[in-house]
Amino acid sequence: MARRRWRLGLTLGALLAGTLAAGPTAAAEPTDYTIDVDPSRTGAKIDDSMYGVFYEDINRAADGGLYAELVQNRSFEYSTADNAAYKPLTSWDTSGTAEVVNDEGRLNARNRNYLSLGGGSSVTNTGYNTGLAVTKGKRYDFSVWARTGGTQKAPLTIGLRDASGDLAPARRVTARGGWAKYKATFTAARTSATGRLTVASDTAPVSLDEISLFPHDTFKGRANGLRKDLAQKIADLDPGFLRFPGGCLVNTGSHEAYDEKSGWQRKRSYQWKDTIGPVEQRATNANFWGYNQSYGLGYYEYFQFAEDTGAMPLPVVPALVTGCGQNKATDDPALLKRHIQDTLDLIEFANGPATSEWGKKRAAMGHPEPFRLTHLAVGNEENLPEEFFARFKEFRAAIEAKYPDITVIANSGPDDSGSVFDRAWQLGRDAGVAMVDEHYYNSPQWFLENNDRYDSYDREGPKVFLGEYASQGNTFSNALSEAAFMTGLERNADVVKLASYAPLLANEDYVQWKPNMIWYDNDQSWGSANYETQKLFMRNVGDEVVPSTASGTPATSGPITGAVGLSTWATSAAYDDVKVTGEDGKTLLTDDFSAGDGQWSKAADRGTWAVRDGAYVQSDETAENTLVTAGDKGWQNYDLNVKATKKSGKEGFMVAFGVKDSGNHYWWNLGGWNNTQSAVEKSVDGAKQTMVQDTTAIETGRTYDLRVEVRGRQVTLFLDGKKWGSFTDDKPAEPFRQVVTRDKATGDLIVKVVNAQGSEARTEIGLGSGTRVGRNAKVTTLAADPAAENTKDATPVKPVTSTFKGVSEAFSYTFPANSITFMRIRTE
Repeated sequence: MARRRWRLGLTLGALLAGTLAAGPTAAAEPTDYTIDVDPSRTGAKIDDSMYGVFYEDINRAADGGLYAELVQNRSFEYSTADNAAYKPLTSWDTSGTAEVVNDEGRLNARNRNYLSLGGGSSVTNTGYNTGLAVTKGKRYDFSVWARTGGTQKAPLTIGLRDASGDLAPARRVTARGGWAKYKATFTAARTSATGRLTVASDTAPVSLDEISLFPHDTFKGRANGLRKDLAQKIADLDPGFLRFPGGCLVNTGSHEAYDEKSGWQRKRSYQWKDTIGPVEQRATNANFWGYNQSYGLGYYEYFQFAEDTGAMPLPVVPALVTGCGQNKATDDPALLKRHIQDTLDLIEFANGPATSEWGKKRAAMGHPEPFRLTHLAVGNEENLPEEFFARFKEFRAAIEAKYPDITVIANSGPDDSGSVFDRAWQLGRDAGVAMVDEHYYNSPQWFLENNDRYDSYDREGPKVFLGEYASQGNTFSNALSEAAFMTGLERNADVVKLASYAPLLANEDYVQWKPNMIWYDNDQSWGSANYETQKLFMRNVGDEVVPSTASGTPATSGPITGAVGLSTWATSAAYDDVKVTGEDGKTLLTDDFSAGDGQWSKAADRGTWAVRDGAYVQSDETAENTLVTAGDKGWQNYDLNVKATKKSGKEGFMVAFGVKDSGNHYWWNLGGWNNTQSAVEKSVDGAKQTMVQDTTAIETGRTYDLRVEVRGRQVTLFLDGKKWGSFTDDKPAEPFRQVVTRDKATGDLIVKVVNAQGSEARTEIGLGSGTRVGRNAKVTTLAADPAAENTKDATPVKPVTSTFKGVSEAFSYTFPANSITFMRIRTE
């Protein structure tokens, strides 16, 4: 995932404002737009794998999410290494004597902890969210590993209850001797989302581990399988590929093994061999996002899920260069060699015959046939391009020598532009890599402005895998902006070969990142507006682009206007000698704070601002976005000068210009992202996009002279008298976008139109002289208020299908305000 996920806004603003318009109708009046299609020509071919999904264990996407296990912390492995609040009995209530033990009596070396339960004692698991969710009439499979240490019998009573009483009759199993697995089955008598599972001993003490309750009805009936409703929602997308397992899980933490030599290292990069084989023998790990991951859902299950959904599997392996804020290259040739061999073994696990070493392990898990792996990515968002690429080349050389048919994918770091992005791409081009993975999370405005992003990419260079992207929210306005951008992806399908929205899943009670495509709790799930949009595109891709052109919306932008501001983020900083001068040299504002801070107002109402020692100081190191402003919102064509000093904290300081309010402005963020980067960010209704960026870091205690020159829509920035950077913000945020594709199997032309504005788009559509078309077209429309957001209780954003009966060589159609419309037109 990309940088600074937590700096997010959630709305698009005035551009997408409006109310739901009436449904589409044939229009006789003059049109506002034109779309001209040339069915006689063929554009870019579109691969079947064009759109897919990216799965990362974030927001409890595995345990407590897609992985169907109902018991939380089933193996008593939770630790402060995962989360400072965790302990081995987290999510368990105890009665009597119950102690988690880590000694030689354990189940196996990789399952370090087990529970010692005294006679007449019990443990009760509280599950995820409100509890263990069960449905009346459904079966649930219980299992536990237990030992008594001798021939003594230890009867156990297993109960499934909620506050109203039993959810099913209790079950009995009797443990005896060494570690063994015991099973029972429940059939729920009632539906409940607040269940509790209790294991109680009679009079004899007993050791327990891997206490599990699993729905019998998993996706495709798989053992150790997936939660059916969530897996089905993903399958319903008809994904072309499945990228897994991350994300920041892949390239953070130690790259050591989970063994005695490493001290049973708990903060490791995701390593595939940890995640296969019997679940009770799989490793545990501290999840990067602040919880524990059991690896019950592992590489075998990922490959199986890809096969079950018809998706191409696309694993990502660590490159031994950390990212996601860690930014460290591991210099250990032996460790690098081991990871390269692990990657070769992974390919054998996926594709090798059942007689090979790793193919035999796959077959033993239940899949003798290969999984047909064709693509593999090395690394994820590494912020050190030189170090990453040096290691990437070694991976690629080894893979291509043994498996020349595997496409090995590099990446361009965590952003859509900047020095890391440029250098990573240059290294990839120079080395002739097959594909580069791009990631970006930007404002809806950015997506509307960058529909043409890939128009100018080198057709002979590396292809693009857009592995992670999203605008910053789950409202329909966000989905509209993404849909507008996706028309550009399809138009450039000869360059953009793969694309996946991210993240995929989020448990509403365990959220680290927003937005997300699919939301859920322990018994319900719902697709966001973005999900409905992705589904519409995925299920109506087509096989090739049909050349088309459309008229645009008249540009209305003028010069950058607004007041000026100062801000901080998790940092204390001091500002002095602020001066704003007009283009004509006239002073608009001057403040050395000798008379206090009377010229400034607290736009964000955060932080602790006060005049101290002749400077304006924000002293709260924990406060984020502490914007204060001064001046006139109508100012344009001016110079802003200010002196800034970082006093303490994680980052640097921010100087704002073009300020309308706390959510609409530009700011020069120096020393941001934990003092690893600097950038100018544009904020529209709180949603940000990067205008220019570099790796400038800020020294504590040093005073910097900053100068910002604003001329029309051109901005130039100077740091200590030297030009730091410049940009021109003149890209139109075009709200009317379209693309046309052809479905060869049906002969349909698929006309895809996004109208991301608050008024109808009356449109004249021309299909070319002599084109024979059916009169009736199947139409699927997503139309809603821009602020509409799907929840567990309501789905205002959902597809509506209809038939339009006025198709001809040239016809009129009115696209609703704030809508995404797919029109299938039969050609003859």
